[in-house]
Amino acid sequence: MKVYHHIDEFTGSGNAVVTTGTFDGVHSGHQVIIKRLNEIAAKENGESVLLTFYPHPRMVLFPDDIDLKLLTTQEEKIKLLEKYGVQHLIIHPFTKEFSRLTSLQFIREILVNKIKTKKLVIGYDHHFGRNREGSFEHLKESGPVYGFSVEEIPAQDVDHIAVSSTKIRQALTDGDLKTAREFLGHDYTLSGKVIHGEKKGRELGYPTANISVESRYKLIPSIGIYAVKAEVDGNLYRGMLYIGNRPTLNGTYQSIEVNLFDFDKDIYGKLVSVYFISRIRNDIKFNNLHELKEQLAADKLMAIHLLNQSEK
Repeated sequence: MKVYHHIDEFTGSGNAVVTTGTFDGVHSGHQVIIKRLNEIAAKENGESVLLTFYPHPRMVLFPDDIDLKLLTTQEEKIKLLEKYGVQHLIIHPFTKEFSRLTSLQFIREILVNKIKTKKLVIGYDHHFGRNREGSFEHLKESGPVYGFSVEEIPAQDVDHIAVSSTKIRQALTDGDLKTAREFLGHDYTLSGKVIHGEKKGRELGYPTANISVESRYKLIPSIGIYAVKAEVDGNLYRGMLYIGNRPTLNGTYQSIEVNLFDFDKDIYGKLVSVYFISRIRNDIKFNNLHELKEQLAADKLMAIHLLNQSEK
């Protein structure tokens, strides 16, 4: 997959089959659109092109909206879109100026002049342009004028499991990984760099990598203990992850810590991507460190069991 960080970097593909949107989470509804995009591209000897934006439009239009929580960082989204077979990914900077483009300007200047769209695939009830004025009907009318055709994915194809980012966010906030995975179509991912912690886990015999999530907009699942897989330097490891304030240790801030099984490497400063497999339990305040250590041993056994189950 070729990635372009401005539309001017894209020099064309000869026969562009295009879709556009934020694609946060690249959930199962998005995957229906991408699958159709790739089918058409293959059938018509074209190439699939996905136009998305960064920052997320709401970050620019509503900068004081502290409630915005995103399912994917830009890096996580790129990785997922490559996994699902997109050939060209254009990540265009979203600015207030860009948001003022009318739907006609967006069609003419972006889709036609810049991308040279031959076929456009959009999800049901997709809107675009200033004040979301553009619609499928608008695109159908403009297509013959500017030399492209448009296909809208039917509602029943996109919404067959009532996919919505809101439902996914709620499931993750509730610790309901089963529902989140069903809607996402893949494991939820959390990525960040490993930073130095207080090394309390090492003292207990369960050393952890403390993960710093850079984006304040990234959704962090509910506090608790999870069975996870973690990718480091291209290798996948099993482990268990903790999200919480460490009440037994009188913690004063939320930490995200992963204990990787059968692992003993220095990974400070490295990027770790954690894949959530199953939730083990809520966070608990123990009477002493001995009780905590006993619980961690039980958590590890449960994590191994859940990871084994997930691989069957």
